[in-house]
Amino acid sequence: MKTSHIITSYFLRFLKKCFSNLSPRKRFYISSRLGSIFYNYLSIRKKQARKNILKAFPQLDSNQIEKILKNTYLNFCHNFIELVSLPYSYENIQIEVKGKRVLESFLKQKKGIVFITGHFGAWEILGQWIARKVPLFVGVAQKQKNKGAHNFFINQRELAGTKHIIRGNSIKLMYEVLSNNGLLGLVSDQDAKKKGIFVDFFGTPASTPKGAALFHINTKAPLLLGVCFKENFQKYHIHFKAINTKNKNLEEITQEYTSQLESYIKQYPDQYFWFHRRWKTKKT
Repeated sequence: MKTSHIITSYFLRFLKKCFSNLSPRKRFYISSRLGSIFYNYLSIRKKQARKNILKAFPQLDSNQIEKILKNTYLNFCHNFIELVSLPYSYENIQIEVKGKRVLESFLKQKKGIVFITGHFGAWEILGQWIARKVPLFVGVAQKQKNKGAHNFFINQRELAGTKHIIRGNSIKLMYEVLSNNGLLGLVSDQDAKKKGIFVDFFGTPASTPKGAALFHINTKAPLLLGVCFKENFQKYHIHFKAINTKNKNLEEITQEYTSQLESYIKQYPDQYFWFHRRWKTKKT
């Protein structure tokens, strides 16, 4: 491992030790201060995020756009600190769950579940809850270039029992998760380049991963959307929704869960990760 990767690993472990010893309120205060600093002084992807928010909400004025953007920084600084502080940060929160019966009924079918979420709300808290409630939960993860960061964050997520398949590994492993009645977790809201399928996202065609729909079509495993949004720094809401796939093709299924995710983003726009180049690939 490169020296820079080793330093990153030690730094993240140091942060974990520091933040884990703080109260939830103090962690929230620090994250709010950091979020404000990053909003005011960090320019990385800031223009892209502002452009994305305006594209999604063209009816908003500049002040409203900036309010969403600033709160986005605050939210995701808090999410980052809570992830670093696991498992301690999970022990001091309240979670209300809606749609738990849908999850349980799908598990009883013994076909596995194709589980879809996006970079919305507190998706790390969502993963922690699922890992504690479901016998087998496997997320498909992107390998980070910095090995120190990659190993640290994978270990944090696996504290509750989550397992991972690194993107690019054999797709056979993913089918095995479903055959073992597990939840195969897919984050399906990033630009999928030319390999994706174009569906509307906030009224504009966006290249979207088609893996979730393909897994469902090939295995008949039910499709389930899950999101976790934040009410305050200690209270969260998890919603599960079945995706209606009856008489729908690949594109229609992908549009269905993309539209469902969009509906949540419209309700809580500052809890979406606007920094992705979501509409980078153009439809030809």
